[in-house]
Amino acid sequence: MTRTAVVTGGGTGLGRAIADRLAADGLEVTIVGRRAEVLETATKEINAAVGADRVTYVVADCADPDDVRALADACPDRVDVLVLNAGGLTPSTGDDLEALAHDWAADYRLNVLTAVLPVEALLSRLARPGGRIVAMSSIAALRGPGSYGASKGAINTWITGLAAEVAADGITANAVAPGFVPDTEFWDSRRSPELIAQRTSQIPVGRPGAPEEIAALVAHLGSPEAGFTTGQVVGIHGGALLARL
Repeated sequence: MTRTAVVTGGGTGLGRAIADRLAADGLEVTIVGRRAEVLETATKEINAAVGADRVTYVVADCADPDDVRALADACPDRVDVLVLNAGGLTPSTGDDLEALAHDWAADYRLNVLTAVLPVEALLSRLARPGGRIVAMSSIAALRGPGSYGASKGAINTWITGLAAEVAADGITANAVAPGFVPDTEFWDSRRSPELIAQRTSQIPVGRPGAPEEIAALVAHLGSPEAGFTTGQVVGIHGGALLARL
């Protein structure tokens, strides 16, 4: 039986790299995002690359309950891998309390609701046993300032609780926490040679990460071989933050 995957935020950046990898591995992939043109282009390009119609798309805002209900209706009856990649950073709208309240709420909506709502809507469709949930966290969850780091920290706490809830059904739930991966839309408005050099100087392996490396880790956590790994936040950042167990 062909395994299936749903990748939110799958039209560009890390989500696109993950969809590329899963489709190349033979999964049937549904990519999700808010921009139909971007999703249509990604779908055509991935299908052409793998030489088969393995990718379809659904336009949805994963922080909107009605959109997420419609997404669930459009997804396969059985989902083997659910990748929660939708998210981003809200630009600052000011320095008064009203702006602060707006920006923090916006980052939680963008990074937390976009993970929680799809899981709740699709949980009944996840394969039992063998379902895999992979959420996108960030190194910022452990050392990043402000609302973005706090929202990714919330993902870490939520995913560990979720893992305990679904373990008896043979479903795993983990998060991936990338470090500096400049070749994504996340960095488009800020990327510069100076920023890349400054960030790279803090990475022990001496280089930034690549989207394909993040996708490879997600592919492993979504694979049948990863059934004994759950409730984890797996860092992938070139040693920028060393773990102690």
